Amino acid sequence: MAWKIFGDKDKNVAAPREKDGFFDNVKTFIWAVVIAVIIRSFLLQPFNIPSSSMKPTLLIGDFLFVSKYSYGYSRHSLPFSPNIFAGRVMADEPERGDVVVFKLPSDNRTDFIKRVIGLPGDTIQMRQGTVWLNGQPIEREAAGMFIDLRSDGREVSIPRYLETLPSGRQYYTLDQVENGPADNTGVYTVPKGHYFMMGDNRDNSADSRVMRYVGFVPHENLVGPAQILFFSFADDTRWWQIWQWPLAIRYSRLLNTVD
Repeated sequence: MAWKIFGDKDKNVAAPREKDGFFDNVKTFIWAVVIAVIIRSFLLQPFNIPSSSMKPTLLIGDFLFVSKYSYGYSRHSLPFSPNIFAGRVMADEPERGDVVVFKLPSDNRTDFIKRVIGLPGDTIQMRQGTVWLNGQPIEREAAGMFIDLRSDGREVSIPRYLETLPSGRQYYTLDQVENGPADNTGVYTVPKGHYFMMGDNRDNSADSRVMRYVGFVPHENLVGPAQILFFSFADDTRWWQIWQWPLAIRYSRLLNTVD
């Protein structure tokens, strides 16, 4: 009988401790979520690269951090882009040449990543694969070949070029097809408050040259500039195939800045 009473008292004493432990875990989880949302919304947000439109700068399988504070904040800075205010607060302008994540203007939902080529008021035109900016060709020189790996395992060589903007900023582009469909265009005049975006893989990029799909990107749609690669693995590897990581990780790309 005494044992039974002792056991009952034990249960009565232990129960509040178990309950306190449960609520402590819940509070810890809630704080972790709040902190993660704050970091994602106002500081840094991770993105991965699913397509080849930014080769050779960014490869399929790259993971990078995007700065959320560099251009100020819009509704697209927040998870799910809630329509709670218009425009940007603490706004700043991107520089020509920045690699930027933005929300696709045609649906305001899909994340795209391209390079800023045209600023408000600029004129842009493609002539035989060369970008003409405000009536002048952007300097472009051959820079060897880029070795790409196709999905069937074949290696192909693609002409690579070094472009130099009027500011002196440089980056590499690819030209897979000479005089391809997007290598010759009309003249685009960038409206006020908008930007003209292009992929570095010029013949394999849906960008501002495709007006019905991307077109001019409003300032409000900018999420932020890509800043640093924090992880990268071969594009034929799935993220959950951890056993393949030792051989699949591109170690030379880890912690590189995005130029």
